[in-house]
Amino acid sequence: QVQLVESGGGLVQPGESLRLSCAASGFALDSYAIGWFRQAPDKEREYVGGFSWRGNTAHYADSVKGRFTISGDNAKRTVYLQMDNLKPEDTATYYCAGALNPPNFTWIKAYGYWGQGTPVTVSS
Repeated sequence: QVQLVESGGGLVQPGESLRLSCAASGFALDSYAIGWFRQAPDKEREYVGGFSWRGNTAHYADSVKGRFTISGDNAKRTVYLQMDNLKPEDTATYYCAGALNPPNFTWIKAYGYWGQGTPVTVSS
């Protein structure tokens, strides 16, 4: 049974950092990509970035490129979303999701498994 569990959300001030974790279980790591998405109140869920265990490759949305970093730890079966220089517009619930060999990290419909989400609030 595929499970994804996010953790690490919280309240931070603008300019601060936060690291989210996505613990994965129930599937072969090299067959899945992990995507990070976020959803702010009254907005659609949007792609933040993606990570493939094959080659440890990461991809980012333009809105977070240069501020967010995605990495994976095979031994812990965990993908991390390091968020630096956070802005109020980064406030949202963040979700990790799993997709079996997706053609494109950004294609939300490719992700069949989702975590429960972890809230991030950036406010002074």
